[in-house]
Amino acid sequence: MTYSTTPTSQPDNTSSVDVAGYRERCYVCYRPRAACFCDAIPSVDNRTHILILQHVKERFHAFNTARIVKQALRNSAMLVDQTANLAGATLPLNTSTGVLYPGPDAQLLSDLPISRRPAQLIILDGTWHHARTLMRDITALHGLPRYCLAPAAPSTYRIRKEPTESAVSTLEATVQALQILEPETQGIDLLLTAFDRMIDDQIKHPRQIGRLRRTTGPPRPTVNIPSAIVHDIDNVVVAYGEASFGARGKQQADQFPVYWVAQRLGTGESFECAIQPRQPVRAGFLQYLQLCEKDFEQSLSTEAFRKAWKDFVRPTDTLCVYNESTGRLLNRVDASPVPSVILKSINVHTGSRKLHNVIRSLKLTPPTVPQKGRAGTRLANAIAFARYLHQHPLAADSRSSLVSNQNLPLTCASGAHSL
Repeated sequence: MTYSTTPTSQPDNTSSVDVAGYRERCYVCYRPRAACFCDAIPSVDNRTHILILQHVKERFHAFNTARIVKQALRNSAMLVDQTANLAGATLPLNTSTGVLYPGPDAQLLSDLPISRRPAQLIILDGTWHHARTLMRDITALHGLPRYCLAPAAPSTYRIRKEPTESAVSTLEATVQALQILEPETQGIDLLLTAFDRMIDDQIKHPRQIGRLRRTTGPPRPTVNIPSAIVHDIDNVVVAYGEASFGARGKQQADQFPVYWVAQRLGTGESFECAIQPRQPVRAGFLQYLQLCEKDFEQSLSTEAFRKAWKDFVRPTDTLCVYNESTGRLLNRVDASPVPSVILKSINVHTGSRKLHNVIRSLKLTPPTVPQKGRAGTRLANAIAFARYLHQHPLAADSRSSLVSNQNLPLTCASGAHSL
């Protein structure tokens, strides 16, 4: 297949290029034939097996560097699929495997003694959001040791933006890791030569002649329904919390939960708890909460609430709140034991972002819940919205795709010495 991306006329300020050559694409490096840099990619007999888990959305990116790594390393394999499919697959893991993923429990790869160096290193390829999702959802990775790098210099990936100065591309991370694990292996540094060649060729042609596709209008927002709502709705716990009034001028900084309600969607189990406020609750505030003094007669201390809440949620649950401020209430009392998602950030509606307006515009009918007051009403609205997202056509399509492909092998490109 060819891509017709030839401009109608070539500007005078661009260098002379073989425009016809840009019509045909190399399907190894995914660059136009005239900009193919496969001849710069070395063949490396690496000892450490490199297993790349790549998010499917990264597969055809024109400047993806994992393809260079896969093509160069003879002892490597790449699995490409949706996160849910990778999470359900049996990964080809070695008896001595680690994950290259930063975090507070990650150990510097350079600090490992030779006896503890992994025989297999897993690399997560995708955006930082994709990498976090892969790490979170693929349970086979959770028990593996995590390793990190200490880059001596910022990434040279000038054609894709890195989130922080310490972030590097998949290729740069793999090269640094292998230089630590097997410094005697020849050709590893030549991967950076191919990497620089790709970047330099792109910078020479800033008008992106021959790119994979052209943007014809403003980008459309994606429907970012969280995986837990799409595939694991039974383990979603929808919650809402009422906050105390903060001191004058500090309404946001010193708010703490005073009333917390929740429901697990799979079983209908409910949670409702009044929390001892740090200052007396005034009558006007009770009226605002649609509660009364009796509702606070058996309120729990912050410590007791924290324990009761942690007893209610399970390790397999995902907390679902409508806005970020609700989630912050839990953080202020150190009661956030499970991952959480924010419903307000999901792009499936237009107009007002206020929850009651969203419910009205989507013509949803909130369920009847046992929880009282304004908190119960808002919890019912959040439950209705979460169930609407689960039934959204894109969510249904994702589940159908997962079922139809669950018996098919993952897209896998394995090296000469791969497992």
